Amino acid sequence: MFSDDNPANSPDSGVQPAPAASQPAPRQHEGTPPHSAPSSASAAAPHSEHHAPRTRPALREENTIFIGKKPTMGYVLAVVTQFQGGAPQVRIKARGQIISKAVDVAEIVRHKFLTETKLGPVSISTQEVENEDGTKSKVSCIEIVLLK
Repeated sequence: MFSDDNPANSPDSGVQPAPAASQPAPRQHEGTPPHSAPSSASAAAPHSEHHAPRTRPALREENTIFIGKKPTMGYVLAVVTQFQGGAPQVRIKARGQIISKAVDVAEIVRHKFLTETKLGPVSISTQEVENEDGTKSKVSCIEIVLLK
């Protein structure tokens, strides 16, 4: 439901068709993936890198986990990884029906994995989003901050 799940996947899917369009690239991937994949990726990289850096920095915030449709434990692992990487705090953000999963992630981290983690500020808000048919809807949002 979270809009950043789809854009994160679309640049990846955009990278794969470029090598597939040329005939030598599939042969190289099948024959020797470790050696040929970087050369074909570097050949396709200048075009795909122009798209990825423009969209990804706007979608990603430092030490922020956006909850989406993936399994809960994947987000728990992401939070734990952020803390183990030295982050002093991690923000968990979600909206709509996924809010309960964000609360689950925070509670699992606090009670099962990093019991010394403290609950920081929790904020709720409403965002107005445009639907596919052009109408506007209001969606509830939550931001949970966990502190080391």
